[in-house]
Amino acid sequence: MTSPSANRWLPLIALVVLSLIWGYTWVLAKQGLTYAPPFAFAAERCVGGALALFLALRLTGRPARLVAPRATLGIGLAQVTGFMAFQTWALVEGGPGKTAVLIFTMPIWTLLMAWPLLGERIRGAQWLAAASTLAGLTFIIEPWDLHASALSELLGILAALSWAIGTILIKRLRARHEVDLLALTAWQMALGALPLVVLAFVVPERPTAWTASYMGILAFMSVASTALCWWLWIYILDRVPAWEASLSVLGTPVVAILSSRLLLGEAFRMTEISGILLIGGGLALLSLLGWLATRRAASAALR
Repeated sequence: MTSPSANRWLPLIALVVLSLIWGYTWVLAKQGLTYAPPFAFAAERCVGGALALFLALRLTGRPARLVAPRATLGIGLAQVTGFMAFQTWALVEGGPGKTAVLIFTMPIWTLLMAWPLLGERIRGAQWLAAASTLAGLTFIIEPWDLHASALSELLGILAALSWAIGTILIKRLRARHEVDLLALTAWQMALGALPLVVLAFVVPERPTAWTASYMGILAFMSVASTALCWWLWIYILDRVPAWEASLSVLGTPVVAILSSRLLLGEAFRMTEISGILLIGGGLALLSLLGWLATRRAASAALR
């Protein structure tokens, strides 16, 4: 049997893996968009991710039954269709600049919804961790210096809202139904990918250049960034409050900035350094509070 402390560390390990892969994905996505148009790229990676997830179900012998179809469809439409479509549209309208980073306002919307809809409240020192991470996000986004169209900014926020709604829907589904997390990830990915495929055919775009380089990028984006990371995200949500998971995922833009600057040899700005330090401090405090809570629970169980 896994100990409570180990159970606490597993989501943290999953979060580190997710942040590293999703952070590097931003760099890789820029390369992928040179071979494929935006909406086709979104549809291709989601279809590939769904196929990888169903293959994983078959190889592991786990049940692939669709549980709670309507709820799963809602998650897929919000977290896959809405998130990917609005994110891609934002990139088209405003380019891969700070507008795309607006999707990481997701923790703010999750915080606002988690209290009334899930009964999850932030208490005590958790407020300090939340304030630190959100302040760090503000420094990274620099909303006072976006220089982007209002439409592009709106689309970035709509992508964040879609992700937050999907987060809340997953927590509500897991509270009402017993479902295999890998199967849930596969079905929400498959159902959410279908409208993206239709969108890719409807929106006039240039054809995809199916080169060896693009197929390598697509394979990584489909299997690691889409299939594996969305499964890790649902796994994390299943074990920690929605607001805590949402704040923790802010490690992703930190990794994205670090990898982009280091790989491209770009200089760091002071606001970016401040944002990275604030987010890192907030995440460290969240981990410390979680560890202390686990220690208290373990001590109480021994009495």
